[in-house]
Amino acid sequence: MKSKVLVTGANGQLGKTIKEISSNYIESITFVFVEKSELDITKKDEVDRFFKLNDFDYCINCAAYTNVDLAETEIEIALDANANAVKHLALSSKTYDVTLIHISTDYVFDGTNTRPYKEDDTTNPINQYGETKLLGEQYIKENLEDYFIIRTSWLYSKFNKNFVKTIFNKLKTDEKLTIITSQQGTPTSCLDLSNFIVFLIKNTIKNYGVYHFSARGNTTWYGLGAHISAYLNKTTNVSPIEDYPSKAKRPQYSVLDNQKVETLTNKPLKNWEESVDEVLKSLSQH
Repeated sequence: MKSKVLVTGANGQLGKTIKEISSNYIESITFVFVEKSELDITKKDEVDRFFKLNDFDYCINCAAYTNVDLAETEIEIALDANANAVKHLALSSKTYDVTLIHISTDYVFDGTNTRPYKEDDTTNPINQYGETKLLGEQYIKENLEDYFIIRTSWLYSKFNKNFVKTIFNKLKTDEKLTIITSQQGTPTSCLDLSNFIVFLIKNTIKNYGVYHFSARGNTTWYGLGAHISAYLNKTTNVSPIEDYPSKAKRPQYSVLDNQKVETLTNKPLKNWEESVDEVLKSLSQH
């Protein structure tokens, strides 16, 4: 039986990555990719009608408001995209018996841990973005039993705007960069995450609940920048700074514990350096 899968947020970097690998699964999965102009998930009636017409087995929600600093002032917009829209998807998923796979964030934590965060650790967001994302999670838990909430961190890919791509492009033009050392986390490749999402669908995994998915290991934004500069032989172009002022507070430590995912897939995740290098390689070929 072919699974029919809705992917929201098709224009985002994760949506584009899933689209790119979707051709490998043509035999077993029919993907339907929608962007906001085709389905506005902040409108409950629109979501319900779309689900009613299409008979989906899964919905992968990649749509989100992700500008952490702007979310401090555009609270209503962030709330609509990250919480209200998620509630609509959860309610329609319940009505039409769809398994919801929702992408959440390390920013639901306050960053005071000294060891990687496990799925059942206490959430305590310290910015509006984290607050709205946590509310989205809560709406799913209130309305559904069959769901996957996947918290991930520091996402990057060869698509759209992201830290890895930005730093790569700046260093290629020989820019000198100062990058912060104050935050510890784990860069996560959209490709690795996409493969995990497809694994859940292909294997009709029923171990529902919350999962943490990142790469192995951790670093700072400066450490990531230094890794990219070493790849390009531009090591003198990058220097560290403790912090920059920003509107939103960010967790100082948001490393995720991936043990639950590794137990489920029965294989270790890649180290962050290996996955970053794969994307740098593909950026180098463009």
